[in-house]
Amino acid sequence: MRLVLPRIHKDMDNKKSPPDALMLKGTHCPYCPTVLKSLQELQESGHIGNLETWNIEEKPELARELGVRTVPWVRIGPYELEGLRSIGELREWAEKAGSAAGLTKWLDELLGSGRIAQALELVTAGQDNINALVELFADTETQLNTRIGISAIMEDLHGSDLLRGIVDRLADLTHHADAHIRGDACHYLSLSGDAKAPGHIRPLLADDDAGVREIARDSLEALGG
Repeated sequence: MRLVLPRIHKDMDNKKSPPDALMLKGTHCPYCPTVLKSLQELQESGHIGNLETWNIEEKPELARELGVRTVPWVRIGPYELEGLRSIGELREWAEKAGSAAGLTKWLDELLGSGRIAQALELVTAGQDNINALVELFADTETQLNTRIGISAIMEDLHGSDLLRGIVDRLADLTHHADAHIRGDACHYLSLSGDAKAPGHIRPLLADDDAGVREIARDSLEALGG
C-alpha cells in the first residue's frame, strides 16, 4: 500500500487550507451513509476541501492499490481511517492534518491498532516523525498496545542515526517520575549505541526502582560496560 506521509512545517499549527478527503464505500455497507453524510457536512463547514468518493464494487482496483479491506475507509489529508467514525472524530483529524499533534495522534492510532509496519515507515521518514514517537512514549496516558508498538519500532531502529538523534531526549526521560518510562528510556538508550549513552544510564544503577536498576545493568552490559 502506498503510504501518504504527513508533512510537518515550521508554522505547523497555523491555519492552512483544509485537507482533501477520499472515501471508499460499499453498496451494502451499513455505516457508509453515516460517514459520507458527516464528510459532506464537514466539507460544507470548510473543515475539508475536495471530497472524492468511490464504490469499491465499481472501482476494485483502487481498493487493491490502497490496500483497503474494509469499508467505510476514509483518508483525510495523510490519515487513513477505517470503520464507523463520528463527525467529531473526523473533524478532529481534519483540524490536526499537518500538525505535530496530528502526527502524534496518528502514530498512536497506527500503533494502537497493530499497524506497526505502517508506523515504522512513517517514523523512518524523518527526524520530526521520530520526535513525535518519543513524545508519545513520554506521555503517561499512552496505552499498553501503543507502548508495545513503540518498543517494536525502537528495536527495529537499533543502532540507527535516527535513534542516535533522540539520545538527549531519552536522557531527559531517564529522570521521569514514572519508573516504567525511566526503564524504557534506559533500554532505548542502549539500543542507540551512542557513545554518550553509558553516561546517561549509569546513574540509574542507583534508581529507587529495582526494575529500573536491573534494566540499567543489562543496558550497560549490552553496551560493553
